[in-house]
Amino acid sequence: MPANAARASTSPVYDQAVTVLRALYDRRIATPPVLDPAVHFPGSVRFTAAAATLADEALQVAQELGSVPRFHELMPQQASISDQDNRDWRMLVVKAYGVTVQANARRCPALMRLVAADSDVLSAAISFLAPWKNVPEHRGPFRGVLRYTLGLSVPRDEMGRPGAVLTLAGTEHRLATGQGLLWDDTYPHAVRNDTGQVRIALLLDIRRHGMPRNLRLLSSLLIGGAALAVLLRRIA
Repeated sequence: MPANAARASTSPVYDQAVTVLRALYDRRIATPPVLDPAVHFPGSVRFTAAAATLADEALQVAQELGSVPRFHELMPQQASISDQDNRDWRMLVVKAYGVTVQANARRCPALMRLVAADSDVLSAAISFLAPWKNVPEHRGPFRGVLRYTLGLSVPRDEMGRPGAVLTLAGTEHRLATGQGLLWDDTYPHAVRNDTGQVRIALLLDIRRHGMPRNLRLLSSLLIGGAALAVLLRRIA
């Protein structure tokens, strides 16, 4: 991890475990930061086609944004990237590592139908990034899952460009409303909202296929452990 990367852990044990996991996966899996969804997540076309409907649901939720928890309220160990600048990063979790959050699913029925129809979608959340919010550089813990981001309501900056920027492995990506990106979140990445309006995006965690058998088994164990943690923390 680069020296300026945000630290999302709470203990040396966690740090060491993540370091070992990354090394184990990185030795066996070599993929670029951005992947082809037609190959790795063909179901993405259904989400993109439904982007307008999903945006309508998300905008309805945004009418009561105070009811949506901040990311670090769901995961306190993420406070260093969520609560560092007094600007909100709120997350409506519909599904977390296979566990459906029923109350939130009822608020987003169209999204839930899409998620339920695709077994590769492990997690689904709607991300609300406050004006001028900056999420510092960080990395995901292991390569057993991929991240799919779909812009639902992305404001424009002063130059007319999509005003939310994902900097991934040193390259900037600006997703407009209705545009999606499949990427590997174990690469260093940061997000910022360069506008005075809330940016809304759909975040999906996708099961990675094509791994060696031992990594498939390990990933299943890790995902199962994450699901148990969701239940114990009563997120669902």
